[in-house]
Amino acid sequence: MDRLGSIKHRYDRVIWSRDPQDLPAVKRIPLRLARIVVALIGDFRDGEITLRAMSLVYTTLVSLVPLLALAFSLLKAFGADNALRPTLARFLAPLGPGSGAIVDKIVDFVANVQVGVLGAIGVVALIYSVLSLIQKVEAGCNFIWRVREPRSLGRRITEYISVLVVGPLVILAAASLTASVSKNETVVYLSQFEGVGMFLYGVGRLLPYVLYSAAFTALFKLIPNTRVHLSAALGGGIFAGVLWQTASTGFALFAKNAGNVNAIYSSFAIIILLLIWLYVSWMILLLGCRMAFWIQHPERLMPGEYPPRLGSREAERLVLRIAVEVARRFAAGEPATDISDLSAQLRAAPDHVHRAVERLVVADVLIEAERRAATHALVPARDIGRIRVADILAIVTAGDASARLAAPRQAPGQALDVLLARAESARTATIGDTTLRDLVDSTEQFMEKTKPSGLSTGQKM
Repeated sequence: MDRLGSIKHRYDRVIWSRDPQDLPAVKRIPLRLARIVVALIGDFRDGEITLRAMSLVYTTLVSLVPLLALAFSLLKAFGADNALRPTLARFLAPLGPGSGAIVDKIVDFVANVQVGVLGAIGVVALIYSVLSLIQKVEAGCNFIWRVREPRSLGRRITEYISVLVVGPLVILAAASLTASVSKNETVVYLSQFEGVGMFLYGVGRLLPYVLYSAAFTALFKLIPNTRVHLSAALGGGIFAGVLWQTASTGFALFAKNAGNVNAIYSSFAIIILLLIWLYVSWMILLLGCRMAFWIQHPERLMPGEYPPRLGSREAERLVLRIAVEVARRFAAGEPATDISDLSAQLRAAPDHVHRAVERLVVADVLIEAERRAATHALVPARDIGRIRVADILAIVTAGDASARLAAPRQAPGQALDVLLARAESARTATIGDTTLRDLVDSTEQFMEKTKPSGLSTGQKM
């Protein structure tokens, strides 16, 4: 037992005791990668991502034929309806020889679905089942990125239909590119030379990893309803692309040698393999999205609960700092900020900032104005000279009205209420009628006093 404790202590000391910012890049990058791997293992063991992957498997089975039927109908308008079969064949190839029968059945189902004769109710049900699948994927990515607000209905419809049209076309173009390159006369001629042939063989083996990594990168950049840095999306895309292609090869070997599955389930074995492959595919997508999240937010890589719980005093300080910063920017005519910028500037957990902003918006201290596709600019809801500091602090102390305790019936409880009321009165008297404008002016005066003399206004650099 002591030995296990010693190993755990040594592990914590190596992984978590040092700040990566204090290390050179040669040591900082491996340390962050190690933390990400540990965090991904923890996410897998936590079970939330696995549950969402299972939910997506069920939704995929229900929505697969409507999804493909709608995509097939849309692609006909572009003369690219032949993209369906190779797309399905490539995705289901890990199932082994039996995947051809599933592809044929699905294509027959899709070909027999006539959107024109379904009627209004049938078309609405078709579109709803398709949008529900993509919406659930977005909900899973938003959960991973801790995004609380989904896209608006209008944006969902337009962006989801774009995915339905562009997605198969991109896959078809990638498959066509691979096939045309492999059959090109020049490539065939050059492959006869030993060195060039080995090089081209290596490029051909590497090309699927590159294409799938690019596809996952685009998904991780576009699906979450938040700003995802390209570097983070690229890191998650490479992780998911390499993992998916590797899992595809490994699952093909598993399906080829799955004699026990065939013996137990007989003709249903291919269906069981399909369910397992769908689950593996969704798990890879969600874990890749999580990888992108950890790359963009390395500050959240810490042992224990995240975000750490705030005390009442820290919660009050955070609410005031947010209100002052938003008011200061507004008074100075600077561009409005948002939750992401505030989190970075105040060095506060985005979860805490989001909760504090929600309270300020509900209390009519701030309003959110839509600025970009996935962000909202924060501005004061009214004249900052009329917003009292006491009212802002009351947002934290009041909490949720539904969570109040029942009125005490005994004298000790009444005595406590009297004591707390006196403390609140003393605090209110100290704060007085100080407004948000007063805090902004005081902050600017303090910044002016602490500004280095070499950077004062009018002095040349």
